[in-house]
Amino acid sequence: MNVWDRSATSLTRTITFPSFPDAVAFVTRLGFYAESVDHHPDIQISYKKVTVTWTTHDTGGITEKDEAGAIATDKLVGQRGKGAIAG
Repeated sequence: MNVWDRSATSLTRTITFPSFPDAVAFVTRLGFYAESVDHHPDIQISYKKVTVTWTTHDTGGITEKDEAGAIATDKLVGQRGKGAIAG
């Protein structure tokens, strides 16, 4: 998880994809994961860059759900097909 920025309250990662459709496809996959575990990240799309932030608003910090979400995010980036640029 060394590509994640950790603060006292969140885990954040920005991923750059080869194209806008690749970025949107990743967000869709992440959305289905989040819905399946009923824990949803903050997601920002800026053309080919996607920033994902996991935090648990109820506790005001990072929980096991956020750690699991970050791991799942990493796995989904690994399933990207053409390839995303790490970061």
